[in-house]
Amino acid sequence: MPKYNRDIHHRRSIRLQHYDYAQTGVYFITLCTLNRECLFGKILAGEMHLNKLGTIVRDEWLQTPCLRPNIRLGEWVVMPNHFHGIVEINGQSKSRRGVLHTPSSDVYPIIKSPSQTLGAMVRGFKSAVTRRANIPVWQRNYWEHIIRNQDSHHDIATYITNNPAQWETDSLHR
Repeated sequence: MPKYNRDIHHRRSIRLQHYDYAQTGVYFITLCTLNRECLFGKILAGEMHLNKLGTIVRDEWLQTPCLRPNIRLGEWVVMPNHFHGIVEINGQSKSRRGVLHTPSSDVYPIIKSPSQTLGAMVRGFKSAVTRRANIPVWQRNYWEHIIRNQDSHHDIATYITNNPAQWETDSLHR
């Protein structure tokens, strides 16, 4: 492997420069599986049917507000090779420790990140899924969009809700 060279290997951030992703706001995120493989289940008759790994993704997503009280979940969907969700960050919260009991009866220690940014939340979610799956799951990074008004929120929520029915025409369909 070639030695790291900052000038050659610099990765340009896809985040909005100078934007505070810890501030109160609503965000639309998309995370894709590694190599966009269909790992989470399949679409049958316009409905998503989760397999075991897809169930892990669902369960870990639903645990997000328990781990990060500054997060509220909006519409979301697990698709065969990606995940869409609306996330509301409603201010900073303090770190806490405890124990999390998952629907599968697994027990994990809760150690909240001192960082309460959107990126920290996504990293924690991706890491929890990968840890439980015990295989590489996600591609590097994620896509996000800052939702700035009610019309945009409505359009994105509708897109998420209808995503399984539109799978055949989805740009992430393989």
